[in-house]
Amino acid sequence: MDIKKTVISLAEASGASGSEKCAAEIALNMLKEYCPDAKIINGNVIGCFGTHKEGLPLLVLDAHIDQVGFIVTYITDEGFVKVGNIGGIDRRLLPAQPVVIYGKRDIKGVICSVPPHLTNGDSGVLEIEDVAIDTGLSKSELEEVIEAGDSITFDVTCRDLIGRRITGGALDDRCGVASILYALELLRDKPLAYNVTIIFSTQEEVGERGAKIGAFEVNPDIALAVDVSFAYAIGEEENKCGYLGKGPMIGISPTLSREISNELIRTAETEKIAFQREVMNGLTSTNADRYSVNCCGAKTCTVSIPLRNMHTPVEIIDLEDVELTAELLAGFIREGVK
Repeated sequence: MDIKKTVISLAEASGASGSEKCAAEIALNMLKEYCPDAKIINGNVIGCFGTHKEGLPLLVLDAHIDQVGFIVTYITDEGFVKVGNIGGIDRRLLPAQPVVIYGKRDIKGVICSVPPHLTNGDSGVLEIEDVAIDTGLSKSELEEVIEAGDSITFDVTCRDLIGRRITGGALDDRCGVASILYALELLRDKPLAYNVTIIFSTQEEVGERGAKIGAFEVNPDIALAVDVSFAYAIGEEENKCGYLGKGPMIGISPTLSREISNELIRTAETEKIAFQREVMNGLTSTNADRYSVNCCGAKTCTVSIPLRNMHTPVEIIDLEDVELTAELLAGFIREGVK
């Protein structure tokens, strides 16, 4: 498979939390190549990989399909669209950003920006209640095509950077979806140590809700949450970040299974796959937090792809990390816990 094409096709699909249908259908069509029984269940894309054999533990590979965005709250008399946030939007960069409103038809707009000449150059960060979108349409024209509750995302396409790096929106966590698909490609016709089920889950950005539903639906013995985590950039604390191009970040936390963390590390070392350790002191703020306490619990770990500029329209990843993540997942599933 063409990993770059796959990542971009997924990342450019719309799918704010609670409105993931477009992105989910694209992911479903991709997953059906490996899991012919795949379907959308309560919003989640779920499929079984290969033939499930009696006696093998059930392992879930999870990546969330939703992205951060906005929701229409009302339209002002002057024709500006007011919004609330969906997920943890970085409000520092909102002024002048292009967006798409998904109503009866797509409406493009721009978040209002007051020129510095009129603010004495000292305007602060916008509060979300101060955000307004200018579409150029009047209130009556807007009311014909959009309504309160419609979702909004940044209007952005992916672009190439140096080497194998790309930038765009919704790389969190569509690159995780792509890495799982590539892992399945690597596992074609290979003996597996587990029965494997794939879940591309909804609503992670608003409380890991899709994963909670999926965990109860599937009830796995082991779960690997494939997400993104912070890649180092200027001004950040290096000890809290990974690095672009240096491989997947294997989670280590008191809320994760140290057994699975150690086995992922062993797999990476045995297979000579570059990796990084990601040490957390509590909850991971990923879908792993849901799987680990489902029913009787599952042995859970995070495998994260380094990403810069999280929750912005200019997220950055290195495609090398996506491929290395897939290789790690495939190696772990072939070998199993020793």
